[in-house]
Amino acid sequence: MPSAAVGRREIETHSSEETIARGREIGAGLRAPVLVLLSGDLGSGKTTLTKGIAAGAGAAREDDVTSPTFTLVHKYQGRERVYHVDLYRVGDFHDLETLGLEDIFSEHAIVIVEWPDRLKLRTNWPVVRIGLEHISEDVRRIVMEDGGESVRGSI
Repeated sequence: MPSAAVGRREIETHSSEETIARGREIGAGLRAPVLVLLSGDLGSGKTTLTKGIAAGAGAAREDDVTSPTFTLVHKYQGRERVYHVDLYRVGDFHDLETLGLEDIFSEHAIVIVEWPDRLKLRTNWPVVRIGLEHISEDVRRIVMEDGGESVRGSI
C-alpha cells in the first residue's frame, strides 16, 4: 500500500471558543490509533485545542478536559478513548518510564502529547503534528500536518 501524501493545513483562530471549535473538527476526523503531537510555547492554546479534540472524538465534554501539567496523564473515555499527556515536567527518561506510556500505546486510543520533544518512545502509529503559535492576545495560528491515513476532513 503506498504511503499517503502528507497533508498540511494552516488556520488562525481569534478566540478560545474558535480554537475549541477547530479542535472539535480535528477530533471528529481522527481515527484511533493515532498519536497527536502538540507543539507550541506556554499559553499558545495546546490544552484549549485538546478540549475540542477530545469533545470532537466523543471522549469527553470540553469542560471536563483540563491540563495534565501536574498529573502528567489524563484519560477520557467515550466513543473513543483519548489520553492527554503533558511532558512539560518530565526531566529524563526515568521520569518518562514511570508514566506507563508503553501500556497506553498497546491500547486502541487517540494519544495527544504536549511537549512532544520530550517523548523518547517509538511507535508505528500514524502521527498528526499540530503546531500552535500565539500571534496576539486572542489570535492563534494552528498548523496541522498528517500522513492522511488517520484524519478525515479538514480544519
